[in-house]
Amino acid sequence: MRILVVGAGATGGYFGARLAQAGQDVTFLLREKRALAVEKDGLTVHSPHGDFHLQPAVVQASQLTGPYDLILLTVKSFGLEAAIKDIAPVVGENTLVMPVLNGMKHMETLSQRFGEHALIGGLCKINATLDADGHIHQMTPLHQIIYGELSGEKTERILKVDQAFQSAGIDAILSETIISDLWEKWLLLSSFGAITCTMRGNIGQVASAPGGTEFAQAIVSEALTTMKAFGYAERAAAVAKVREAVTDKNSPQTSSMYRDMTQGYPIEADQIIGDLVERATRVGISIPLLQAAYTHLCVYQKNRE
Repeated sequence: MRILVVGAGATGGYFGARLAQAGQDVTFLLREKRALAVEKDGLTVHSPHGDFHLQPAVVQASQLTGPYDLILLTVKSFGLEAAIKDIAPVVGENTLVMPVLNGMKHMETLSQRFGEHALIGGLCKINATLDADGHIHQMTPLHQIIYGELSGEKTERILKVDQAFQSAGIDAILSETIISDLWEKWLLLSSFGAITCTMRGNIGQVASAPGGTEFAQAIVSEALTTMKAFGYAERAAAVAKVREAVTDKNSPQTSSMYRDMTQGYPIEADQIIGDLVERATRVGISIPLLQAAYTHLCVYQKNRE
């Protein structure tokens, strides 16, 4: 497959590099500063599975020629609009667009722009970051990527995608329930984000504080109630895992949004929390804790301007 990876941050850089390392035909679409850096120094990955370095193919938007078979979108949600504009010329009749973004709003946006037939579901689980030199650091062995047809079918085209990811030495999973998987990833992300950003601490610190466990459970309940109103068919085991994760008094975990916030970076407040607030408001569901969390995040964003 001819694969275009949009972005070379911790997520796109890692999974794209693994695909390239495995011999797949991978090109990275990057902004000028990152493109020049990667062209000069290549991509370096520090991983519990073994460090490696490669010199990948890199293009900027003006240099794109298409079409591609698979476009892996790994930008932050606030970069989606620009990414859509960049990739539009190389989305052909048979191109598959696989977003690995947070929340669910991007699925509607991409479907409206390219048609639902072009879209496949995707999500990943990895603890990774970029250092000041642009090196990718995988902080734990977890490197899972999940993908599937929105219909759940095992089509010929999704099997080709699966074959590419299976070659890459990562935990690659072809899912027949990708829509449910996406809802549950959002439930976890929104809960972790609201809890850690509002309380300014990790999960264990919040759970150990007076009222912390009750606060965390209430956040999950608000998010869950909203998601069920918009089509999520609750899977009890998955929800129980989220509730267990957010109330673990020994957990040092935070959220990527919390880490971005503490470092003064832009955050995905609108996509992870704000979209839940908007949906709940639309159908008359009361979610005071998530509303407070979103207000808090909006104040942070305003102060960054």
